[in-house]
Amino acid sequence: MNPTASEILRDVDLTGQRAIVTGGASGIGIETARALAAAGAEVTLAVRDTRAGARVADEITRETRNPGVHLAYLDLADPVGVGAFAGDWDGPLHMLVNNAGVMAPPLTRTGPGWELQFATNHLGHFALATGLHRALASAGGARVVSVSSSAHLRSPVVFEDLHYRQREYEAWAAYGQSKTANIWFAVEAAARWARDGIEVNALTPGAIRTNLQRYVTEADLAAARAAAGGGTGPAWKTPEQGAATSVLLAASPTVKGVTGRYFENCAEAVPNQPGTRTGYAAWAMDTDAAARLWTVSEETLR
Repeated sequence: MNPTASEILRDVDLTGQRAIVTGGASGIGIETARALAAAGAEVTLAVRDTRAGARVADEITRETRNPGVHLAYLDLADPVGVGAFAGDWDGPLHMLVNNAGVMAPPLTRTGPGWELQFATNHLGHFALATGLHRALASAGGARVVSVSSSAHLRSPVVFEDLHYRQREYEAWAAYGQSKTANIWFAVEAAARWARDGIEVNALTPGAIRTNLQRYVTEADLAAARAAAGGGTGPAWKTPEQGAATSVLLAASPTVKGVTGRYFENCAEAVPNQPGTRTGYAAWAMDTDAAARLWTVSEETLR
């Protein structure tokens, strides 16, 4: 039985703590924000769609009776906007949940010419987290959560052609590359920020049918079922269940002191076994590659 986010935080009091949840207006972002707010945290929904975000913020406020649910505009594909968001943040930040993302769209490039999935899923969150580093360090024991995916098994980060300028674009490989980058961010940030008391972990939320899959067709789902051996395909989770591992890493005392790891189903993952879609890829914990990605990301965003 998969626990829900609210069950994970049932006995946790987050009063006085502040959190940011990117993509907090849809899918597991809503349930992550809801669970944190219900536990007493002040939660900022950082979203592109502020109309949807306002509806969600009002709903969570009514349901949890927590007046500290806020809304802020954030477009992770816009590096200037990300910098402004981080620069405007005032005071400590206890939890940063890098949850927003885009999955398997047609080839799309951002203003600087970056491939959209890598730009949004990795570079935007990298810029946000590094821009908020001082706020995280000042919180004392802050946590950063990097929402990755089992799709990272599809591809490491291809440094020679990050943005598909030479190779043929394949949407799922590009998504997988960005999800590996999410893990490598956690691995390197955990090492760099340990002295600041900041814990950073990555996770896969599992298979959840949300607006994230707006570019995914029924044919894609059929292929996923076939890859899983036919039958009914992947065991879908509800959004409430999908958010459980995120809130575990953001706020549960049971993982205090754990950093630089990859989790699935509310537990630390093990290495992937051939023929399965669980666990982490052999390259996922490559500390040299993670350090290289950090340097490349800094250079790209200059």
